[in-house]
Amino acid sequence: MQTISTSIRAVNRLTARWASGIREGTVFSAAGVWPLLALLAAGATGRAREELTEALGLPADRAGAAGRELLGVLAEVDGLESALGLWTERTVELREEWAAGLPLETHGVLTGDPAADRRALDAWAARRTGGAIEHMPAALRPDTVLVLATALVLRTDWEVPFEGHVGGWLGRYRSAGLVREVPDIDSVSVARTGPGAVTRVVLRGDRGLDVHLLLGTEQTAPGEVLAAGTDMLAGTLDAVPGSRLPEGTAGPGLSVHKRRTHTAEPPSLTLFTVEFTLRAEHDLLASHALFGLSTAARDTPGPLPFPGVSPEPLVLRSARQAMTATFSAVGFKAAAVTTMSAIYQGRSPEEPLYETVRAVAVFERPFGFLAVHRETSLVLTAGWVADPKPFPEDEDAYVPATSED
Repeated sequence: MQTISTSIRAVNRLTARWASGIREGTVFSAAGVWPLLALLAAGATGRAREELTEALGLPADRAGAAGRELLGVLAEVDGLESALGLWTERTVELREEWAAGLPLETHGVLTGDPAADRRALDAWAARRTGGAIEHMPAALRPDTVLVLATALVLRTDWEVPFEGHVGGWLGRYRSAGLVREVPDIDSVSVARTGPGAVTRVVLRGDRGLDVHLLLGTEQTAPGEVLAAGTDMLAGTLDAVPGSRLPEGTAGPGLSVHKRRTHTAEPPSLTLFTVEFTLRAEHDLLASHALFGLSTAARDTPGPLPFPGVSPEPLVLRSARQAMTATFSAVGFKAAAVTTMSAIYQGRSPEEPLYETVRAVAVFERPFGFLAVHRETSLVLTAGWVADPKPFPEDEDAYVPATSED
């Protein structure tokens, strides 16, 4: 249906325009606003109609039908609950042609008693969102005669769950970190924009709903990062998939490297992010000479490197350190975990026959996200993460950042 796809592109453009004014952490849904604008445009004239047309990105004479069709699309999205509500005072008469296109059981009545109407609208908001929003964001007055509203509730579970870990966030505090590895290196991609590169990781959810994490350079504004995400969805901005990225630093927060293995392994992506502090991960073997591990990690015939540790022929295969550091008003805290793992020396006498690619993406500074309906590419919600959830043991000492930070 061409009108629907046009509407979806218009909603996503509104998402990008809305994002252009973002300067701090927030979340918003242009998909919840656009149908209301469309319904209003269908009944508007003059300059009001022109302005609504400009905001919608769609001719006003098509707005009513497009708005209703978009509501229909939302109703069919698995994992999304949507509702439209209209309340009018009894003396208000609606145009039949306008009201006829509204979903059934949409129309309610305002009594003129702000307290009573507030309770009724709050109950609707709570019921339609499962209690997530308890109060309708409407300023009811005795002279209020019409209220038009939408409600959206989005739920999705990851196809591949994360594991919790101690993450970091800009060196301010320890965050509730998440990590996972998936054998799908093309779930990460990098786009080049005028303001700078943007790394995108697509997290597949069940029910056909995905979340796109977007990390730009430190100098790129939030709106520019989110706009790049919507442009990638629209296909107007090319993104290079992980399997085609060069080795080394491939994008903001993203590194790609090859490793040789004795068994065939698919390319993989390891993602570090946060539940919406400084953290570093070091491969000590990448600087084996510095740490005196050159021989210990050399899997070639010769004297056993660790006879005083074990009579078994062990050889070091991995040496890594993950570190977090927190600078706070009361002091500085740091924690480090260093691991060194070994394999049997000569377990596989042949030279490695396989080569695979491993990418590591770290989203541990402000980043954007888009919740996307996979089939249609409709952005359902968008936001900018500036203050993630702190590590549980630190919650009492956590002080959210402010715009003055």
